[in-house]
Amino acid sequence: MSFLWALIIGGIIGWLAGVITGRDVPGGIIGNIIAGFIGAWLGGLVLGDWGPTVAGFAIIPAIIGAIVVVLIVSAILRGMRRNA
Repeated sequence: MSFLWALIIGGIIGWLAGVITGRDVPGGIIGNIIAGFIGAWLGGLVLGDWGPTVAGFAIIPAIIGAIVVVLIVSAILRGMRRNA
């Protein structure tokens, strides 16, 4: 059951990052979950585990990390479209 909550919270974090940046995460729900997980890992690595925690995610660092992931992925995809 906690794995299911982690997937849900990871998806919500990835979705929030997409909403905040105004960019869609490629891959839909799966992309949101991946962006949320990678963002949580990156945010925790750089910023630590401060703020409220839900399903093992420190929310503030996870959202900040997911925003960075969404911006990087969208920049890479934009660059690939220009080269194609």
